[in-house]
Amino acid sequence: MRLRTIRSDYHSGSTWAAVGQTPVVKSTGSRFSLNMVSAIGAKGALRFMVVDGRMNGERFLEFLKRLIHNAGRPIFLVVDGHPSHRAKIVTRFVESTEGRLRLFFLPGYSPELNPDEGVWSWTKYGQLANLAATDKDELWDWVVEELITVKHRPDLLSGFIRQTELPGVSLAA
Repeated sequence: MRLRTIRSDYHSGSTWAAVGQTPVVKSTGSRFSLNMVSAIGAKGALRFMVVDGRMNGERFLEFLKRLIHNAGRPIFLVVDGHPSHRAKIVTRFVESTEGRLRLFFLPGYSPELNPDEGVWSWTKYGQLANLAATDKDELWDWVVEELITVKHRPDLLSGFIRQTELPGVSLAA
């Protein structure tokens, strides 16, 4: 489980131009961002939610409710230490599920243990790196489209899980 922000003015990639000409990336100069939250299942299923605005306990709770809706078995969710994960409203909700949902917190500063890091790296630094959105709606569309593409790539998601496995510990069920 991972929260991540993607900004309109972030470009990690490179561009090109004819020899002797300065490359120009067209942009509005506006700054806007979206927050994203996701979870990868042990068998490579991806669930995500894109949020316009601040990620807080209420929004994280919305994601959790979507996550457990119609779940046939208990969900064990590994989360980092983001304040929205530790919000009282979230704690009360998790307790109210009577074991249908359990949260397990990663140690601080341990992104290498989180398979969702692979999702965000693939999305933010790879596929969306050179795109310059003209408005928030366009950014939203690009992010959702890319996450849907990743969602339909169980081979890719399984790779993200394998990259985070520790010796002697398997996340695959």
